[in-house]
Amino acid sequence: MTKRSVIKQTIGSIGLGIMGGAFARHLLSEGFAVTGFDIDAKRRAALKKLGGTPAATATAVSRQCAILVTSLPSIAAVNAAFFSKGGIVDSARRGTVVIETSTLPLAIKHDIRDRCAQRGIAVLDCPVSGTGAQAANRDIAIYASGDHKAYVKAEAALKGFSRSVYYCGEFGNGSKLKYVANLLVTIHNVSTAEAMVMGMKSGLDLELLYKVIKDGAGTSRMFEVRGPLMIAGDYSKATMKVDVYKKDIDIIEQFAADLHCPVPLFEASKPFYAAAHAQGRALEDTAAVCAVLEQMAGVQRKKRSISKSKTRKRKTR
Repeated sequence: MTKRSVIKQTIGSIGLGIMGGAFARHLLSEGFAVTGFDIDAKRRAALKKLGGTPAATATAVSRQCAILVTSLPSIAAVNAAFFSKGGIVDSARRGTVVIETSTLPLAIKHDIRDRCAQRGIAVLDCPVSGTGAQAANRDIAIYASGDHKAYVKAEAALKGFSRSVYYCGEFGNGSKLKYVANLLVTIHNVSTAEAMVMGMKSGLDLELLYKVIKDGAGTSRMFEVRGPLMIAGDYSKATMKVDVYKKDIDIIEQFAADLHCPVPLFEASKPFYAAAHAQGRALEDTAAVCAVLEQMAGVQRKKRSISKSKTRKRKTR
């Protein structure tokens, strides 16, 4: 009997981008039915191709499903999904559990929870630790926080699209842990780029550098995940876009300021993301900070030369 021979439950998915689309795919592979909505018609079509059911509106998803997963890129998108006419607050049934995975300021998360609670809708704060590429490989950890009864209802779905799930206690703890995790991601991404550029300047083969460092004490998950992008020098297939990550950086900065907590390495890392954005790399992967450091170091990558035989063939055509 295959996993998909018996449908476990129907999960509603609102937001089918890099992360949300990966969640939906894994849930389907685990035998859940998925009804989903995204403002991008191409993403709805992709869900249909996977075997899910695309909905014309977020309202249709909210009315049909007792468990919803939201993965949204901005506060504006959150407001539209939850609080617009026909949004989750208006249309979800009492007893619905919302797995809210977006990275947002704590005040926004609490506002979502409180306004949904007035309509009998339980919201779990469930941010994700991992990149889009990791989500695609089901290599993410989820920091779930909020009402434990609601968590129990949602636990099977959470485990359906992640490598590991941690129940972290009271609502908001998940986001706090996410801020700590992303603080490290911000630093480790830049440190990976710094190491790669030093390797380039010293004449090391970057494939060798990656292989050796990955197996030693100096490695990190960011080195392992984003190192290959930096070696290729191609950041066009973004698993986390520079402009989207700027939101996360701003959230961490404000969180640290509110706590009066020094974060010197985080502060030192921020300018490289701002520079990548200023250089027109807003839609590229955050690994593009490597290109910023290359420019600062005066590194010029060797372009692959076209062989003479290929050149002759092109001339004779």
